[in-house]
Amino acid sequence: MAAEVRTAEESSDGWLDATRKQGAAEAHEFVTARAAEHFAGRGEGVLAQTALPAFVAGGKFLRPLFAYAGWLCGKPESRAALRASASLELLHCFALAQDDVMDNALLRRGRPALHVQFARWHAEQGWSGSAERFGESAAILFGDLFLVWSEQMLRTSGLDRTTLARGWDAYDLMRSELAIGQLADLVNDARALPSWEALLDILRRKSGNYTVRRPLEFGAALAGCGADVLAGLAEFGSLIGEAFQFRDDLIGTFGHPEVTGKPAGQDLRERKATSVVVLAAEMADRQQGAELAELLELDTIGDDEVLQWRVLISATGARDRLGELIGERREKALAAIDPAIFPRSAAGTLARLAARATGRTR
Repeated sequence: MAAEVRTAEESSDGWLDATRKQGAAEAHEFVTARAAEHFAGRGEGVLAQTALPAFVAGGKFLRPLFAYAGWLCGKPESRAALRASASLELLHCFALAQDDVMDNALLRRGRPALHVQFARWHAEQGWSGSAERFGESAAILFGDLFLVWSEQMLRTSGLDRTTLARGWDAYDLMRSELAIGQLADLVNDARALPSWEALLDILRRKSGNYTVRRPLEFGAALAGCGADVLAGLAEFGSLIGEAFQFRDDLIGTFGHPEVTGKPAGQDLRERKATSVVVLAAEMADRQQGAELAELLELDTIGDDEVLQWRVLISATGARDRLGELIGERREKALAAIDPAIFPRSAAGTLARLAARATGRTR
């Protein structure tokens, strides 16, 4: 393995990058070992031995970093705690594998989605039946494996049973909310726009809690943090979680494919009622509202329509306003980290993670 985890007093962007790298390596090594254990020498596992470890690589690793930041609010650095936090990346892989099937997404992190890889493999083998159906089924099964491996990595992280027991309730809540949020996303259709307040509720359940708040609470629970720290993290996590989703929605609408690893305007093509679309509808004047309604009713959304969407959304002011909302939530979140309660090094880590989660929008 890499060098020992550095002390919290050395926290910096460099420390955060090193911690991310080490945690990601732990997750990759765990999946590599499990894939070899279960699939070595088995014909059906030839692709799995390379595809599953590769699927873990390349992500932002935000959820494990937030979990580890929660741990640092109550305990010093620990390789076992970092491994426990890294297990959340496997939980995220479970969600991504199945989310890509539900969205019929072709790309993930700039590479073919898992179901696309297995569909191609099926076709290359010349097997009977639908290659697409095979790919989707395989991705669902391997998503289930990631879910099992996530808990296995947590249980074998090196934390003692008493420490782990403090985290199970938060861990179970996070997993339940993930599934419930996926269902909310499944019925999220831009042709039936929710109100802004209803959308915020969907975003919190779909992504905000799962990405930021629950990982923070999970790590802090493992560390045995008190009620005052947990309350501060809950407020911080809710605000940064919302800001993160606003940012993600802007990227899904205006991001460049070479940066996002997805087709331009992917959320628009999938007709998702994202924050930027709902806000545009609320801010539109009469003419803009009529144009928006026409776009919402289109049966096919191609490159020209994506460009129309982008121009219209920008013209309503929604793009700029959403950027302002991101900044406002980030400032409120940072104010929730009371220096009288939170260790200075942990507060610094939370501030840097907040910047990473809510920064770039292209």
